[in-house]
Amino acid sequence: MENNKAVSREEVEKLYNMLKKVQEAKGYFFNANKGTTFDLLEGLIVNKKRYGYMCCPCRIAADDREKDKDIICPCVYRAPDVEEYGSCYCNLYVSREWNEEKIPHVYVPERRPPEKFGI
Repeated sequence: MENNKAVSREEVEKLYNMLKKVQEAKGYFFNANKGTTFDLLEGLIVNKKRYGYMCCPCRIAADDREKDKDIICPCVYRAPDVEEYGSCYCNLYVSREWNEEKIPHVYVPERRPPEKFGI
């Protein structure tokens, strides 16, 4: 990673604390595995520095905000993913039941239509 894309632990913790408060109020929780969560949050910050917006670190962006608006975190696929599987595609946002292992942790298939892929 280029130096100008480096992310500090403080940046990740700040984003974690801010999003945790906002998203938990909406019923979305971070994955209880903090290592996974912090890696994904770091990816969001890298993408913010790279593209100017926090697009999903698990998907390929087009570097065009309009084309990528469906994958700006939280993406438009999060709600149906969490509703159906208990987790979003990345496993960043999950339901309380998913974190408490009351529901199985299954693979979440990609909902984004192939024609929207940034490749």
